[in-house]
Amino acid sequence: MYQHENGVGPATINGAVSALRFLFLVTLKRRDLARVLVIMRHPRKLPDVLSVEEAARLLEAAPGIKYKAALGVAYGAGLRVSEVAHLKVDDIDSTRMLIRVEQGKGRKDRNAMLSPQLLELLRLW
Repeated sequence: MYQHENGVGPATINGAVSALRFLFLVTLKRRDLARVLVIMRHPRKLPDVLSVEEAARLLEAAPGIKYKAALGVAYGAGLRVSEVAHLKVDDIDSTRMLIRVEQGKGRKDRNAMLSPQLLELLRLW
């Protein structure tokens, strides 16, 4: 409670709770004292979404067509930087309008939607 009232973040509080839980359970073997320790939940916040004008200004600020294509794929299809860096021409499926992401986060494969404007940008590049 003291840490929470003084504005300490949830990660720091959870580290202290884990250390105290280990002390009570393993070292002191006092299960009754460890029961009252509660992990704090991290508040989830939604990401900021750019407006159409802001997204267009972001793409226009890119120095070249290569960077416009990379930024467009990252923002338009929701890919991570490492996923954009590992894209190949074979990963773009223009008939089904999909981008195949192989070995993304968690070493999992997935599909991302491809918009017609993004396809034109990629073809231009």
